[in-house]
Amino acid sequence: MKKNIIKVLSIIVVIILIFILLFNVIKVQNIILKKIYPIKYSEYVSKYSKEYEQDEMLIYAIIKAESNFNSDVKSTSNAIGLMQLMESTAKEIANKMDLDYEENVSLYNPEININLGVKYFSNLMKEYKNNYLLALTAYNAGIGNLNTWIEKGIIKKDGSNIEDIPFKETNSYVRKIVRDYEIYKELYR
Repeated sequence: MKKNIIKVLSIIVVIILIFILLFNVIKVQNIILKKIYPIKYSEYVSKYSKEYEQDEMLIYAIIKAESNFNSDVKSTSNAIGLMQLMESTAKEIANKMDLDYEENVSLYNPEININLGVKYFSNLMKEYKNNYLLALTAYNAGIGNLNTWIEKGIIKKDGSNIEDIPFKETNSYVRKIVRDYEIYKELYR
């Protein structure tokens, strides 16, 4: 009986040691996390992040939150594609960039969507003096809403009280992207 207990305990110890090795040496958790937090459309994300001077990892976090890398998605509010752009916003950006834009088609193209989305986010970053918390808030809730919240003192100009965003969806959105941004940086830098 004692031999069986010793045998079982020895097997358990060996299994525990294998798991410790797998998680610390091979970093299985990183392999799993990279499945949950993928790098997709990297040729476009890299190209346009560099062109518009944005952090690639932040753009991946935005795409993950917006569409989970599904280029064919359309939201209930009619935002389209990887970066979930509204047709009116995309059309305006495309016109300013002198890009060909075809309504109901262009935003489903990953390269066009990422180009316009990163450009739009870049514009928001400039508008809010490179404060990505405010830029993310505006990306989701709109510039008008954010500016009103700042004017009313609901949100500080430096974005330090971002947890006070009054729209529950936007509040969750910004927190999710900040978390995912940190994970992307940890996994891929």
